[in-house]
Amino acid sequence: MKKKDVYEAELAKLNEIFEDVEPTKAKLVEGLVEDAAFLKAENHMLRQSIAITGMVKIHPQNQDLQKPVETAKQYLKNVNAYSVVIKTLNGILSKNGLEGDDEFDEFIRNENAGT
Repeated sequence: MKKKDVYEAELAKLNEIFEDVEPTKAKLVEGLVEDAAFLKAENHMLRQSIAITGMVKIHPQNQDLQKPVETAKQYLKNVNAYSVVIKTLNGILSKNGLEGDDEFDEFIRNENAGT
């Protein structure tokens, strides 16, 4: 899969998830959604490279000498950034879902009004 395809698929998925979010909140997190899609696409490409090179280069004559591959370092940084962005987006979704009363809230209110 090409990087552009991964980006567009992730962007479409996240936009679908945020369809029902309050418009002002959706507009607020628009950049984060795009960043998440970008990081997902970047990590896809980095992962393909790491599959070939591995995450660590080991010296052929001295197995104790090891050097992390730069691609692997960047991949780990991106994964951490992606997880922070997704966690932030999930927090927005959770807050959006918590707004408004559900049936339990109505039951408690009715019970308290009756006592």
